[in-house]
Amino acid sequence: MPNLTNPPADHTRAAWRWCLATAFRTGLACTIVGCLTLYGPSFLHQQIAFPAFSYVTVILIVTDATFGDTLHGCWLALYATFQSLGPAMLSLWLIGPARFTSGTISLAVALGAFVVALPEGTHLIAKRIALGQIVIVYVIAFINGVHTQPIMHPLHVAASTAVGVLACMLALLLPYPRLACWEVKENCKLLAENASKRLKLYVKAFAAEDGALALSSISQAKLLASAGTKLLQNIKRYQGSMKWERLPFKFLRNYYMNPGEKLQELEIPLKGMEMALTGISSFPVKMAEGETKESLQLEEHVSLTLKQIKNCLPCDSLTVPESKAETIIESLQTLQTIPKATQDLSSLFFLFCMKLLHCKPLPKQTSSKQESEGSTTSSKKNSFLDSIWTNWAMNVRSKRLMPAFKCSLSLGLAILFGLLYSKENGFWSGLPVAISLAASREATFKVANVKAQGTVLGTVYGVLGCFVFERFMPIRFLSLLPWFILTSFLRRSRMYGQAGGISAAIGAVLILGRKGFGPPSEFAIARITETFIGLSCSIMVELILQPTRAASLAKVQLTKSLGSLSACIGSISLEANLLVENQRRLKLEVSELKKFIGEAEVEPNFWFLPFHSACYGKLFGSLSKMVDLLLFSAHAVGFLQQESQKYGASWKEFVNKLDGDLELFKEMVGSLIKCLEDVTLLKSLTFLDKELENRKLSYDPELGNKPNSNIFRISGPNEEDEIGSIMHSYLQHSKEVVDKLHAVEDKEQKSQMVLNLGALGFCMNNFIKEARELQKGIQELVQWENPGKDVNLLEISCKIAALYS
Repeated sequence: MPNLTNPPADHTRAAWRWCLATAFRTGLACTIVGCLTLYGPSFLHQQIAFPAFSYVTVILIVTDATFGDTLHGCWLALYATFQSLGPAMLSLWLIGPARFTSGTISLAVALGAFVVALPEGTHLIAKRIALGQIVIVYVIAFINGVHTQPIMHPLHVAASTAVGVLACMLALLLPYPRLACWEVKENCKLLAENASKRLKLYVKAFAAEDGALALSSISQAKLLASAGTKLLQNIKRYQGSMKWERLPFKFLRNYYMNPGEKLQELEIPLKGMEMALTGISSFPVKMAEGETKESLQLEEHVSLTLKQIKNCLPCDSLTVPESKAETIIESLQTLQTIPKATQDLSSLFFLFCMKLLHCKPLPKQTSSKQESEGSTTSSKKNSFLDSIWTNWAMNVRSKRLMPAFKCSLSLGLAILFGLLYSKENGFWSGLPVAISLAASREATFKVANVKAQGTVLGTVYGVLGCFVFERFMPIRFLSLLPWFILTSFLRRSRMYGQAGGISAAIGAVLILGRKGFGPPSEFAIARITETFIGLSCSIMVELILQPTRAASLAKVQLTKSLGSLSACIGSISLEANLLVENQRRLKLEVSELKKFIGEAEVEPNFWFLPFHSACYGKLFGSLSKMVDLLLFSAHAVGFLQQESQKYGASWKEFVNKLDGDLELFKEMVGSLIKCLEDVTLLKSLTFLDKELENRKLSYDPELGNKPNSNIFRISGPNEEDEIGSIMHSYLQHSKEVVDKLHAVEDKEQKSQMVLNLGALGFCMNNFIKEARELQKGIQELVQWENPGKDVNLLEISCKIAALYS
């Protein structure tokens, strides 16, 4: 993969190397298929009756694949063949190909597609191969009619699939194997370098005496953070492939050890350090009285962390040795004072994140529901028959019925209209629909558009290649290599993506890799037309059976995210740390929101209100920051609970006042989030006013005199006074707790308490700021949806309370 930590010139060279390597593997696999199907013995030609599907299988499996992916693809192709060709062989034998009509063939394809698409656990590649085989078997059987052999015809399709799989295996082994473990180790090495550079830049910014130098370091670190995210994605991408390459020999198992999970733990503290530096208003950083940055031994921190990152790759343990960890703790013993102003909490939070770099993460908590589910699953595994029944019950869920039905109907209609247009080329309308099955919702119009464009580009390139090298078949094959290089870049681009790049590759190889299909120009026109018919059927089914727009789903998901956020706020407590599980749930909700936002951004407006992408982007940014702040809060509370065990019953006396401050914080922020959640549920302000008028209800305008009314005042002295009073009270009570602990002559315990309380205060203060940003974003969104109306969130909240109370 490209070296994402290098300067732009090196990054460009690395991207070219990656695309050249990918194109070479794809070109080699297609060349192997071409040699077997064009120059192989006549007996082999008779068995490989559908070389086009061999090429399709190659593109489906070998695209950006490792040897582990290819091994997995072999198993998936075998599974798909049994799943699709077994029933097809039986139906052809019982019914007879001569009795099929275009209608019955379309129905048979639709039923076969429904059976393939229904199970939830089947891999997407297996489904695509199986659906492609179903199209080829039934449609070719209908075209050939009485000449079709019910048993040998499906076996020829299986042989064509096997040739494609064999070509993928050889291409990933020659001239040397491309192993997933190499990719993971290379990306881990780059990620380790990335983390080291970021840490140095963060510490450089923290220690900077000049604001311009600090901002420059922070900007450089942000660029590296973006690159680090991509490296993490690459590591996760190849981790599953490593399982298929794992060797059974014990002395070789260390070679396949995965350090990626250990390096991922470094991302959380580094992200927190960036948040702390962003929150610092002026440089140089101010420390509390009697404390200096020099006494913190920042260079020692960096040195030990760099050793930790370096040792992470070959070693099993990510934890710093005990003696070195103690050195870090000793350097923090100068922290004995809680800051008086919230602006000074950023420096404490920065040091708290440095502490996280050298501490074991909090143990993962498992809810009682998960434990009961786990025990139930383990008990059922004792019985083989029960296990099979459980898997089928899980696969045949109601939520899978609609996607399976849509796939079935799309493929059936594509085959029907494709055969009505051209019986000889009818399967080309169904094949693009079959091999482009999506695992989840996708931007229907955008994906169909890039598929159509990719097909046209590839087909035109193939026709031009045949025209230029009409009599030189080997050179025609060589002309595929530059096209595969181009499609590798197309797959990485925003304009075409994976779907457009694969369509372009298939479009060219089906013409340049075969012969005897007639004049290339006629074949190109026929295939483009059939492809358009298939994609049109797919779009039509999506519009009819899934009319809910992505913009509407994004609005619904925003409401769900706000509900999960409200639950997270309610679970913040110094007594019991129940925040971890709720934070994970919120993180999943926010990730789902991001997916719907991305889909809505490329969705055509038609006659609908345009999607307010900028507003949703701001809302997503605030929610993402809140997710991170909740995680740091959970760490701080967890460390406080560990410290509390040293004080016994006296700890409860210490934290009573802090709990009171937390309750005020939860009441203020929780009320705001709950009101924002209710506002996002509204269809429109006109609908709200009509409901109030129909029910003859009046809202209480005096509700603004209640204390909670201030949550909607985003500016002015009242809001600042309320936030300031909560944070001032928290800092004062934290100081009292630390002062009471001063009687215990243990500087280490006191410094840890200062760090943890300061970190929690930083999270609270920033959480309030992000809640205000959410409020501004929701108000902007409501104004966008209700143009020409004056939007007052307090008034809207009063109306909602009157309507549903």
